[in-house]
Amino acid sequence: MKKSYLLLASALMVGFSACDTARQTQDAETQTPATAATLGEGPVPDGAVMSKNGLRVFAFSNSQAYPESQIRLNTPPAGGMVEPGPVQFDYSLSNYQLTRMTPHSNAEHMANSQQGQHIHNIVDNEPYTAHYETEFTKDMTEGEHVVLSFLSRSYHESLKHQGAYDLRKITVGRPAQTLDIDLSAPHMFYSRPKGEYVGKDTEQVMLDFYLVNTTLSTTGNKVRATINGTQFVLDRWLPYVLEGLPMGENTIQLELVDNSGRVLPGPYNSVTRTFTLKPSA
Repeated sequence: MKKSYLLLASALMVGFSACDTARQTQDAETQTPATAATLGEGPVPDGAVMSKNGLRVFAFSNSQAYPESQIRLNTPPAGGMVEPGPVQFDYSLSNYQLTRMTPHSNAEHMANSQQGQHIHNIVDNEPYTAHYETEFTKDMTEGEHVVLSFLSRSYHESLKHQGAYDLRKITVGRPAQTLDIDLSAPHMFYSRPKGEYVGKDTEQVMLDFYLVNTTLSTTGNKVRATINGTQFVLDRWLPYVLEGLPMGENTIQLELVDNSGRVLPGPYNSVTRTFTLKPSA
């Protein structure tokens, strides 16, 4: 009988320990359960694959989801004033772990940061800077600036739900001119492709952009992507895979347009960037 009690006590202790471990993991980072689809080999096309002039473009939605993850920029404050030069940024995060490798096979098929999950910080729709800590400094010039911050998976795909981003305008120094922008209007911010892709990373290049105050649909607003002169119309806010890109410099233009194809008003709703593909050394 004594032996039975000891076995029962040991089992309860193991059970309590397992519950505590599960609770700590959930507190650190809430995520949806992995399914057969999310465990697939790389990005899986969600809908039709568009093919033109040797290029293939398709949306995917099988990445690991983090619906409870939140980000908030504490400083600089919205509408606040800071001095030019190194500006201190400080964030609060919940249910998201920076520097963690996103647990999905997409990380093996696309350019993946070896430093793990991070924050994309975009000022005035210029190329983002990636940050792996909640506090850092960033040089900023005098003027009024729009700052977009959002959570990113290790392979640079943005989290797109409400609360996964922070958008605000700040004033640096004492500029003579003000920035005329309505942050409640529809805006598009460019994220990827960016920089150089080498070897295996050139096979599937991710296109990702960030929308605020708008959605995409077949009967509403869309994103017109012109890749090396070939045009594709994107009617869902998802990441896209680009295949068949040539080695060397590539050019992509993104435009946020209405259902008639007119670019929506806004300083960032039309942008052109270049990126470079290189074979393995």
